[in-house]
Parts: sequence; C-alpha cells; structure tokens
Amino acid sequence: MGKEYRNKGFSLAEVLLAIGVLAVGVLFVAGVFPVGVHLTTVVAEQTIASIAADEAFAKVKLYAKGKLDDPNDDVDVSKLATNHLLDFNDPNIFPAAAEANENEFTYPSIDAPIEEKHYYWSALCRRVDLNSRLVQVTVFISRKVGSVEIPTPRMVGVSGTTGDNELTITGNKTFVNDGYTIVDDKTGRIYRVLERYASADNTILLDRNWEGGSGTENIWVVPPPVGGGRGPCVGVYQKVIRF
Repeated sequence: MGKEYRNKGFSLAEVLLAIGVLAVGVLFVAGVFPVGVHLTTVVAEQTIASIAADEAFAKVKLYAKGKLDDPNDDVDVSKLATNHLLDFNDPNIFPAAAEANENEFTYPSIDAPIEEKHYYWSALCRRVDLNSRLVQVTVFISRKVGSVEIPTPRMVGVSGTTGDNELTITGNKTFVNDGYTIVDDKTGRIYRVLERYASADNTILLDRNWEGGSGTENIWVVPPPVGGGRGPCVGVYQKVIRF
C-alpha cells in the first residue's frame, strides 16, 4: 500500500514573521540611500572646490601683476598689512581684480551667463612679513544660494583668550553656526566650529585652541543664506604666494 502525501504550506504566523523580517531589512537598506546621496554630494563638492581653489590661486597671482595690457602695473605689496586680512576685491589694493569681469570669480570661469554658474570664490590676502613679497592668500569656495545671492566672506567681531578653544561672538552671531569654517583676521589661521552652544548661543567651540590675541578680535566667515538652509561655504584653502 503506497504512502499518502499531503502538501503542507506555511502557517499564517510564519508568513507574518517573514514579512516582518523583510520589512526591517528593507527599512535598513532604504536608510542607507539618503546617507549615500549626501556623502556623494559632499565628495563631489570637495573635488570641485579643490579644483576651483587651484584656479583661484592662479588668478590671484595673475591679477596681482596688474592689468593684462600693462604688465608693469604690479600690485604694491607694501599696501598689504601683516596683522590683518585684506579683500582681494579692494580696488585700492588690487585695482585690476576689482575691475575684472564677475565671471573671473566663478567656477567654471567660462564665458557664460552668471545665472548658470553654481560656484564662486573670494580671496583674502595678508603680507607674511615686511621684508619679502610673500603673501598669504586665503580662498573661500562657496556654492550659489538661490538664483541671486552670491555668498562672500564677512567680518564678525569675537572675543577670546589665547590658548582657549572657545570664542564669544560680539558681532552678528547668526553668521556663525555648527560646522562652519572661520579665519582669524589677524593671523589668517583657519578654524572649524564644532558647536555653537544652545544655552549660550553667542559662544562657539573651536576644533583647536585659539591662537589669536586675547580680547576683541575679528574673524571672517561666509554667513548662512538669508532664508536659512545649509551653509554655502564648501571649503577654505590657503597658500603662500610670491607677488
């Protein structure tokens, strides 16, 4: 007599358990995609920023030589200070740069409508010492915010103590937020803001000890968009150039 076989399926409990395990797995996988997209965007922007910074340093050196049709019109290095930063667009220091087409300060710097550009650079310069033509050049690379606003570094007053890693903002505190990069106006040193305290929102924590002077000083920072949102500054780069 042959054996009788019956087809057995999964019980309802087994099916529900399998669906639950699958749902949890899908949620974990789905959670990875936003992180991956964000990291991809950050890496892409950092790559663009480094290329744009190299181009900016080359243009700073070029325009320090004055107008292209007047190679003898070199910038007067003696006008640069050793104890604070000066804007590269200052017509009293770099007249050729101040008169340059705005496309020269974009990336890519091709001849195209400014509305189509997404990245911009600004430079601050400080003479290294009084006995040479070496100039410390700090370049800010920023992305365009909205369709009109072009981000540029602004000066903000701070008060700190040499050797401490906290600063008190005496200027517009809304200009400095967590994760922002700031530059000391006096020394040109670059710092990263780890946190702006919630309890004392005019105090910031730096990634290293403050090496500027004690008391009231100034920093440079690219402020956040007027309407709020992610900070526009992609990166800050520095190089010493002989003019």
